Amino acid sequence: MDVQRLELLRELAERHSITAVARATHRTPSAVSQQLKVLEREAGLPLTERSGRGLVLTDAGRALARSATDVAVALERAGAVWDEFRHRATGDVSVVTFPTAGQMLFPGVLKELASVEGLAVHVADMDPELQDFPALTADFDIVLAHSMRGQLTWGGRGLTVVPLMTEPLDVGLPADHRLSGRASVGAADVVGETWIGVPEGYPFERILHEIEQQAGGRIDVVQRISDIRMIEALIMARIGIALVPRYTSGGSQPGKLVLKPLRGVDAERQIVALMRPDRAERLAVRTVVEALRAQATRVQVEHTASVA
Repeated sequence: MDVQRLELLRELAERHSITAVARATHRTPSAVSQQLKVLEREAGLPLTERSGRGLVLTDAGRALARSATDVAVALERAGAVWDEFRHRATGDVSVVTFPTAGQMLFPGVLKELASVEGLAVHVADMDPELQDFPALTADFDIVLAHSMRGQLTWGGRGLTVVPLMTEPLDVGLPADHRLSGRASVGAADVVGETWIGVPEGYPFERILHEIEQQAGGRIDVVQRISDIRMIEALIMARIGIALVPRYTSGGSQPGKLVLKPLRGVDAERQIVALMRPDRAERLAVRTVVEALRAQATRVQVEHTASVA
């Protein structure tokens, strides 16, 4: 079977439409359909079937699409071995990140990788709550995503997952707030405060519900904002208090904003790099991921040192 035709079947399994596959592979829909028909003749079994106006994979098609992933991984692994012998992590690597992680990690990462000859890193940023972020692995080599504990949106997709950091979510307070002198705050301390929340359905909302359950009260949310910089500005303007990511926020600002750990509540998020398993084999991609891991470690160490 032709490897390129196998790859088209794999793309159909992930993108769910001939039109989407054609757009991603820079072909016409008719050309994609023709190539899949040839693959079907090579396989000797029906690989697709009609469902409404579109095509879906048969059981045989899904099995062959999984095998196509194995083939792609093997080919990329072979290429990576050759690159390692040549000591050349070359090529283009595309990355998409949510904005605060990009601000935290990529200045250092891009500066570090600028000295790697032949490696070009292209970074885009998107709001992770606006779409299915893990699905972007079809179009980007590396996807930086975040999730609350127990809410892994990338599970069961066959993706390679590299943990970068666990980031605590602190309570952001105006510097002159009655709780600003404490080392930490608990649910009972903050449940009666006026809060700046996130839009309904965002992961951080779960933490506010947990505070309510622990304290036995209701949280008064006066504004719902997704942008962390705007949230920090509203805190400093004394509009309310809010959950603030410890490392990706602007941090404590003397005289204006302080961050306090939240006791007794599971308030943290996981930040990871997601990749298709074949792309994760590329030496250039692995080089970028290692730079991301190193920068994430530096951020945590520097923050710990700054508050010690």
